[in-house]
Parts: sequence; C-alpha cells; structure tokens
Amino acid sequence: MLELATVVAGPGCGRYLADFGADVIKIERPGAGDTTRTLGWRDPADDTTYWWKLMGRNKRCIELDLKTDLGRSQLLALVATADVVIENFRPGKLEALGLGPDVLLDARHDLVITRISGFGQDGPYAQRPGFATLAEAMSGFAAINGTAEGGPTLPPIALTDEVAGLTAAFATMVALHSGVGQVVDVNLLESMFQVMGPLLSAYTGSGYLQPRMGSELPYSVPRNTYRCGDGRWVAVSASAESVGARVMELVGLDADALGSFAARVAARDEINGAVGDWIGARSADEVLAGFAEAEAAVALVFDMADIATDEHFAARRSLAELGGVTMQGLVARLSATPGRLDWAGRPQGADTAEVLAELDPPHR
Repeated sequence: MLELATVVAGPGCGRYLADFGADVIKIERPGAGDTTRTLGWRDPADDTTYWWKLMGRNKRCIELDLKTDLGRSQLLALVATADVVIENFRPGKLEALGLGPDVLLDARHDLVITRISGFGQDGPYAQRPGFATLAEAMSGFAAINGTAEGGPTLPPIALTDEVAGLTAAFATMVALHSGVGQVVDVNLLESMFQVMGPLLSAYTGSGYLQPRMGSELPYSVPRNTYRCGDGRWVAVSASAESVGARVMELVGLDADALGSFAARVAARDEINGAVGDWIGARSADEVLAGFAEAEAAVALVFDMADIATDEHFAARRSLAELGGVTMQGLVARLSATPGRLDWAGRPQGADTAEVLAELDPPHR
C-alpha cells in the first residue's frame, strides 16, 4: 500500500490500515516531508512532533522525487506490487505529474486508488484549497455549533480530517473487497456532511433550521453539561423516553407529565433549571451515585489528564505506548485478526533503500 499523502486525512487513512496489518509505504518528497513532521507539540526526548509519531506509526518511510523520470519510474515499479495508492494532492496534480489513474491502473489493473481532497475530484469547488476548516464551515457543522449568543464555532481539534481518514479507510476496504481496480473519491466536505444526521431532511421537508444551542439537542431534553457543587462537570443525556422519565423523577419533576420527548422539549427551560439546581447542590460523586441508582445516563466530563489515569481506558487498552510516547490504541478490536502497533512515525527516508531493494529487479 503506497501513501502519497500529507497532514491528517490521507495519512489517517493509511494509519488505520497499517494498524491492521497493511504494509504502508509512505512516500515523501526529498527535503519536504509530511507537514505533521513540523506541526504542533514536540516530544522533548527527540524533538519529533507528536502528530508525526501518531500519523506515521506502523509505516515504512521512503523518499521519491516524482518530478523526475527516475522518481516516477520508481513509483510505477512500486505500484505494480501494491494493492492501494492513497493520495491527497489537489485534483489534477497527479495527472500533471504523468501519474493519473489511467497510468497507475495500467501498471496494476486491480489497483485501488484512494483520492482524498477538500471538495472532490470534480464539481465547481474542486480546485479550492482543501482545508478542513472550510469543510467545517460549508458542511453545516459550524452553523449549529456554539451558543445562541455567540457566532458559529469551529471544532478545536482536526475533526473533519479525522472523520475523512476513517471514511477513506472504510471506502478503501470496500473497494478492495470488490476485487475491481477503481478510483475511490473521498473528500472533506462530504465526509463531514455525512455526520450531520437528518438536518437536511428536516430543512427540505419542513423548513427547519437548527439554531445554535450550545450542548443541547433540539429533540432531547435534558442533554447538556452541568456544574456540580464541587466544581466538577457532568454530561447528562435522556435520549430514551424511559431514561428521561427517571431523570424527571430524580430531580423532583412530574415524570408522568414530562415522560415523552415532546413534553420535555416544550418544558426545556424548566427542566434545565431543575436538573442544574439538583446537580449544583451535590458533589460529582453524589450526582453519579444518584443517576446510577436511577439508571439514568450521566458521565464526568474528562480532560486528557482524566483519560490518562482512567481505569476503563486502561482495561480496554485504549491507550498505547509506542516509542516512549502515549497515544491512542487501535480504533477497533478484531477477535481473529487483531491489529498491532509496531513503531511510531519513523525518520524521513528511513526505509528508502530497503523498499527499493525489495523490487524485482531492485530499482534504484
């Protein structure tokens, strides 16, 4: 599997596949490696970024200059041995290098070419810069994210890139399962748009536009974060009618009158006030115990310090240590073919000689 991608979405696709056994060969241009090699926080042990250690894990790293005849020849020799090529150039760039899908499929007829872009390989927006921020703005996400008093809010993490990476990994496996050589067209905008639920249906069917509601949902009450008496925060959900009724009883409201979704939505302010008062008068431990006894949904709001020491994350092996760095473990568990984590992101070009020597004949 060859990865001609940079930053998060494309390399994210490669990371998920590498975690479950794919031999992912990451191809970088000499002197200008993956953006994540210089992005964000650095490990004081070796000055390598944590982004790179995560996104580059389990991959072999080589350098090829695709602007040269030799580099293109080396790539095509690798393509002949590969099942998948992952790329996230701006649409048309691969073709401009003389390495379009027709050329790649000629080198291997059953190749899967996964192309990840900002807005897709065609359409009026195809040539726009492919930044996740733009997709978060244009997918409808930012418009409903934030509070009623504030403006549209962008996520404080690389949300769209991560979603697109998962989408691309899924689509790549579907294409591989087909056994047919083909192009997989995944983009940031449509990946984020997919997670917006039935909001488009609600608008086109009835003209509904969801307002910004902070942590609340328009169709389920209570659903919010609340501050406990000791200063800690909890999140509450009542997305099942039976749970909602039990929460009403717990906080002293009429469970019969407020048992349905519709009734609770109509009494949103009253319910939020009652739940907030009940929680605010108790410590977090008391709140958790009360909700547990009522068989209602509540959780502490964790930060990374909480996650690093939480017993469930530890028991599930959700955290992994790789190269002296703690990071996320595998995204899923497979009982018969579990994934494995072998190494964090390697130095640029570390495996060039080895990979090219594996070709028959060796291609240097």
